[in-house]
Amino acid sequence: MTSAKPAHIAMFSIAAHGHVNPSIEVMRELVARGHRVSYAIPAPFAEKVAETGATPVVWNSTLPTDDDPEAWGTELIDHLEPFLDDAVQALPQLATVFQGDEPDLVLHDITAYPAPVLAHRWGVPAVSLSPNLVAWEGYEEEVAGPMLADLKASERGRAYYTRFGAWLSENGLREEVDRFQSRPRRSLVLIPRALQPHADRVDTSVHTFVGACQGDRTAVQGQWRRPEPAEGKKVLLVSLGSAFTKQPAFYRACVEAFGDLPDWHVVLQIGKFTDEAELGAVPANVEVHRWVPQLDVLRQADAFITHAGAGGSQEGLATATPMVAVPQAVDQFGNADMLVSLGVARHVPMDRADAATLRDAVLTLTCDPAVAARCEEIRAQMATEGGTHRAADLIEAELS
Repeated sequence: MTSAKPAHIAMFSIAAHGHVNPSIEVMRELVARGHRVSYAIPAPFAEKVAETGATPVVWNSTLPTDDDPEAWGTELIDHLEPFLDDAVQALPQLATVFQGDEPDLVLHDITAYPAPVLAHRWGVPAVSLSPNLVAWEGYEEEVAGPMLADLKASERGRAYYTRFGAWLSENGLREEVDRFQSRPRRSLVLIPRALQPHADRVDTSVHTFVGACQGDRTAVQGQWRRPEPAEGKKVLLVSLGSAFTKQPAFYRACVEAFGDLPDWHVVLQIGKFTDEAELGAVPANVEVHRWVPQLDVLRQADAFITHAGAGGSQEGLATATPMVAVPQAVDQFGNADMLVSLGVARHVPMDRADAATLRDAVLTLTCDPAVAARCEEIRAQMATEGGTHRAADLIEAELS
């Protein structure tokens, strides 16, 4: 731990579980060290932030929420424009609320575009807290360039980049849009190094991997207790996260795959958007919930069927749980491939996730001693990355 004097630290994020949750324990630790933390966040996450001891600074966002994932559209530009629109309208809100109470340090999620703009305006350092992979040397040529080529050649794409560049210029930043989005001055990466593609080519003078910042969540999230009929059985957790959970056919396949296996007990999380009645008859060895304390279940689980979001992937790794990855969107496909390359998972595309395939994947993984050994090896590696305490130490180092 460093000896930084108590400071005012401002954190900025968007209203999405995958972007807020990774930073929560870091905020709790900073508050415990005596710092005053202001966390700029839309109202739906204000209570979660307040539980850490940080002060929620509520602002109005125009981004689609987890309650309406289909509002994001289907094309790449549909996913980019909302963040710029939101940043432009959020910047004056945030500037006003912090006027006269400017922080000593800005922390921000990778999607919180107003934060580095405000840090520049206030003349204070900014540190990115990345909840997923970061750019490596050669990323632009290998990934970003090919991925964005058609977009940049389109009329709508050119308009987006012109508008974004003008907004940065108006606020005193002369960076190119691509560098602003993917090349922060300083970055703490809140995932294990094992999940980072080409980790050996990441600039360690900018990015520091601190791994999973999980903490003890039982006081807030509660615990999962193994029911008496499940004693002595293996436990399978099935969860597709919080957003892309309107998948009744997939959940029925899981029930069919494991409902008649006497040696297994299944914890099935179905989220907000699926009616439990759509599952049909549910056997006694399957318990169905809209939400579960995932990390606590994983500490007791023998296998995990996951959408391979950054949070779930690293929780599976941290608990040495073999995974079947069924990705739904964005970075989850890359995470699924990384988990497979690590030797701890199978990748089952959603359109092939029938009962027979899911059952074979889980049983094969959990019967393979090499998978168990690899899971334990990665868990041990992650334990050395420092997590929450190291993240807080590095943040305090920025204050000096």
